[in-house]
Amino acid sequence: MSDFNELPGGNETILIVDDHETIWDFLIEALQDLGYSVLLAENGLDAVEIYKENPGSVDLVLLDMIMPKCGGHQAFYQIRQLDPQAKILLSSGYVSENEVQDLLRQGACGFLSKPHRIATVAQAIRDALDGKNTQL
Repeated sequence: MSDFNELPGGNETILIVDDHETIWDFLIEALQDLGYSVLLAENGLDAVEIYKENPGSVDLVLLDMIMPKCGGHQAFYQIRQLDPQAKILLSSGYVSENEVQDLLRQGACGFLSKPHRIATVAQAIRDALDGKNTQL
């Protein structure tokens, strides 16, 4: 694995939306080590609430596609309704290609397949924040 210090970081705020605790623990620690502030939502409903309660302060949403209560597809549209410029990076272990393509056409910043590798995630987040679309 590449040296952690070589990974691109930043000081922006990332909202992680995922229902798996092992993924949060891994991502939160890794992203904080890269300098980011991290917020956490366990499902799409929480994600929309957190986004609404923190206007202008969430720089990127890392959105899992398959979750209970409110899945990624629904959460994507609700967050975009709150902020049409919201930067949303999709993530999933299994999701249909059509669903991903639909959200990419609607302006999602890219798609990361699980399991995550931190080097890939770090680069995709940096690219999305810098306005480059990512399909990994």
